[in-house]
Amino acid sequence: MRVPVVSAYAPVLRTPGALRFSAAGFVARMPISMLALGIVLLISRQTGSYGLAGAVSAAATLASSVAAPLQARLSDRYGQARVLRPLVAAHAASLATFLFSARMGAGAWLLLLTAAAAGATLPQIGALVRARWAALYTGTPRLHIAYALESVLDEGIFVLGPVVVTVLATQVDPLAGLAVALLLSVVGGLALAAQRGTEPPPQLTWHLGRGAALPVAFLAPVGVVFAAMGSVFGTLEVAVVAVCDAADARALAGPLLAVVAVGSLLAGLVYGSVEWRSPAPRRFLLGQAALAASVAPLPFAAFPWGLAAAALLSGLAIAPTLVTGFALVESQVPPGRLTEALAWTTTALGGGVALGAGLSGWVIDAAGAPAGFFVALGSGVVATVLASVVVLRSPRRAPARATTGSGVAGGGP
Repeated sequence: MRVPVVSAYAPVLRTPGALRFSAAGFVARMPISMLALGIVLLISRQTGSYGLAGAVSAAATLASSVAAPLQARLSDRYGQARVLRPLVAAHAASLATFLFSARMGAGAWLLLLTAAAAGATLPQIGALVRARWAALYTGTPRLHIAYALESVLDEGIFVLGPVVVTVLATQVDPLAGLAVALLLSVVGGLALAAQRGTEPPPQLTWHLGRGAALPVAFLAPVGVVFAAMGSVFGTLEVAVVAVCDAADARALAGPLLAVVAVGSLLAGLVYGSVEWRSPAPRRFLLGQAALAASVAPLPFAAFPWGLAAAALLSGLAIAPTLVTGFALVESQVPPGRLTEALAWTTTALGGGVALGAGLSGWVIDAAGAPAGFFVALGSGVVATVLASVVVLRSPRRAPARATTGSGVAGGGP
């Protein structure tokens, strides 16, 4: 049943405290869309190597992905605020160290290490905010709408972030975009930590390494699909910058990446306003197929308008597929492990981003800028094939879940 978009999202935002924590989360995770691109813009400008730029960007992304489950598990155990505040401080110090190292012309290994430290300490705001929504709405149709809203906001971040970081890096200073990302992380992270009223309660009944088991047989194939999706995203960030650089139009990189996010944002708005009757695993598979098909024109698109049109098309499949994937995970994990499960999913996504960034950078150095898009196409095909495994392994019925949000995901793309 289709309903107007505004009326679909308004009820969840009217929940006391929801607008505040969602807005704080929006600001706090803005750096997600700025960090990798800012690194590529900075390192490729300084060294002229997209291979090194992709590797440093991949180091930050991969470290963030590896650290995400531990961050989430600690948040589940001790509460969001107690984990978030020291993380914000550590990330600010790490990113500042990376910027100083880059400014001083440090060698590749120091750049890789400091970028990895900045990535590892980047707070996993998306998982924390989704856990707050789950605590409110698990077992109700509104959780689908809330997750769709967050995916739409994610795409809004990827509309604004690339433009902001590109303008600052190309028109002000190569380090300026990442400096602003640091500021947004601190302001938004502390604002979210201060909102204790909507923070899910810590899960004090279990300890690290104990508690209800995660459904690994289900999560493993889902995670591999998310990794393949992430490879598409990581490839786009590096390849778009390289294509724009080759055309002597470096400043267009951010706007072109924003076009991808615009397509995803529009699709996410519509998708989230629909009450779907078809099984989620089937929609997940169809979304992966649509993503693979949508990136196919990118290697052949004429610059800039053809590339902009192809970028818009590629964005249309992103948000609906992510929304469905997160909903699948939410439906199959124990409530007290939800934040950790979501973090493992985003870890897989981030690992794929790192793989795509590194591989596409190597391909671009070897075969030219447009060739990088073939990495995205191959990753999309792999994601589609693997998604069929998820469909086969998905239980016919979701396990019974509480109809209220009490105790869900205590404390925790």
